[in-house]
Amino acid sequence: MSLKLDTRFHCGPTAMRLPVLCHIAGSRSISDDVPMTTFKHITVAPLAASIGAEISGVDLSAAMPDEVWQEIHQAYLDYIVLFFRDQTLTPTDQVNFAARFGPIGKYPFAQPVEGHPDVIAIIKEAHQTSNFGGIWHTDTTYLECPSLGSALYAREVPPVGGDTMWANQYAAYDALSDGLKEMLDGLKLLNSASKNKASLREDHLADGAMKGQDESRMDVQQAFHPVVRTHPETGRKALYVSEAHAVCFEGWTVEESTPLLGYLYEHTRKPEFTCRFSWTVNTLTIWDNRCGLHYPLNDYHGHRRELYRVTIEGDRPV
Repeated sequence: MSLKLDTRFHCGPTAMRLPVLCHIAGSRSISDDVPMTTFKHITVAPLAASIGAEISGVDLSAAMPDEVWQEIHQAYLDYIVLFFRDQTLTPTDQVNFAARFGPIGKYPFAQPVEGHPDVIAIIKEAHQTSNFGGIWHTDTTYLECPSLGSALYAREVPPVGGDTMWANQYAAYDALSDGLKEMLDGLKLLNSASKNKASLREDHLADGAMKGQDESRMDVQQAFHPVVRTHPETGRKALYVSEAHAVCFEGWTVEESTPLLGYLYEHTRKPEFTCRFSWTVNTLTIWDNRCGLHYPLNDYHGHRRELYRVTIEGDRPV
């Protein structure tokens, strides 16, 4: 075990500080905490030690036997994000598959694809220099019941670039010191749709094929959620801090919250918690927003990228 002295962290009228001696955690893999499942009906190839797996041996457009679905669902819980390459899917196929995970929800601030009210198109045109949601985040934390998960299907991708990264928030929580875990347990965080709205949504929606809706609601759409949430299916604790939407801790000012939030932002996306995926056309990716962050890279100016997204409705974080 390595030890180091901390810097004192004061915030609010009562001084609080982190423990003087802090354990420096090493990198962790999925197998450190979760017994790996044996799969008989699908092939599972982990993408990185902490998060992500490519799934093969299944056609998502075809009728799916229960035993195959049960293995896919278990892999989803084990690996947080799953990648299915070479899937020829209609929007209806995509919605039907996503609906196996939970009720279909709606993203509130973008118009759906014509004829498919449950699907939005995530598009960056070749002339655009901003991308939609281009910051580490988990989806729609400004809602009282944020998204359980998201299913994204690649229709057009650049020849190089346009990857997406994901980060395991079970691992991020587990790597914290006991003292910081104790401090964060019980804290709530204000999440607002108005934070970063210009850079993440409005500028992009105003200058491309994506069209916004109900954008005035961004200024009032907000919700408090726990900083540490317990996954309703696995029972495991995960950090639930979305840089795109987090404003301040409940009962704290923005100024008081900023230092600790800054530390958590950097911690949640440490390389050892992440995977990086290179898209190919006809890839379907589905991830768990309850315990994972994602970040779409914006490194493909001059090329078009189009993906269809379906939102899975979630419950209130606890």
